[in-house]
Amino acid sequence: MAGFEIDTTKIMETLQTTGVDLAISVASAIAIFIIGRIIVKMILSGVRKIMNRVDLDETLERFLLNILSVVLTLIVVMAAIQQLGVDVTSFVAILGAAGLAVGLALQGSLANFAAGVLIVFFKPYRTGDFIEAAGIAGVVDQVSIFNTILTTPDNRRIVVPNANVTNGAITNYSAMDTRRIDLVIGVGYDDDLKKAREVLQTVIDNEKRILPEPATTIAVSELGDSSVNFVVRPWVKTSEYWPVRFALTENIKMALDDAGISIPYPQRDVHVHQVSSD
Repeated sequence: MAGFEIDTTKIMETLQTTGVDLAISVASAIAIFIIGRIIVKMILSGVRKIMNRVDLDETLERFLLNILSVVLTLIVVMAAIQQLGVDVTSFVAILGAAGLAVGLALQGSLANFAAGVLIVFFKPYRTGDFIEAAGIAGVVDQVSIFNTILTTPDNRRIVVPNANVTNGAITNYSAMDTRRIDLVIGVGYDDDLKKAREVLQTVIDNEKRILPEPATTIAVSELGDSSVNFVVRPWVKTSEYWPVRFALTENIKMALDDAGISIPYPQRDVHVHQVSSD
């Protein structure tokens, strides 16, 4: 067209300038991300050393480090995006809207996260404790942001959502240093109760793992249908609960047998009446 000429040289210069600027922005963004990640790792390492120095609880330490890592990484990503010329304010608004949508879709996960925060700060249990929660009993291996990982006595690994744990009763068998063993021992109605008590006391006295205080309780608790029932309630260290309980059960049975005292089992008398055919 007459009077209209395209300055190709100027266009090429503009494209070259734009391309160079874009390349510089991309390179800068990548550099910011890489350097930022290195700095984040250094910060996390420093914070971990400080936590170890103050002897912070291991569960709380892992939880706080995970949250700090997410927050710092998000800051690095935002800085890299800003270097590309993207409006961070708009990006944050979009991210917030997306976060709301995701939050509504993941209400269960958010509930688990909130429950994890409660567990970490109120500490109903810690790593290494033997607990019963959500119908599962086991040793706590790890408390993460969303789950509690348990190892059962038969060596199964079970992941329990934190919300399931906090929504019910939590029994922590490791919380106290000592525990009481509750045994019910039945003897026959024809047996000598004083002799039976002496036999039970002898077994308790011979078990050195039983604590002297509080004193062991040996008392008649019930006149049952088939037996006179004694309660035997010694106190032991929590770590020795099951070994002592198993040993007492066996030793009491053998001691009563040696003393000629019976341990009756449920019995039922059946009376047969003959009816005349006349």
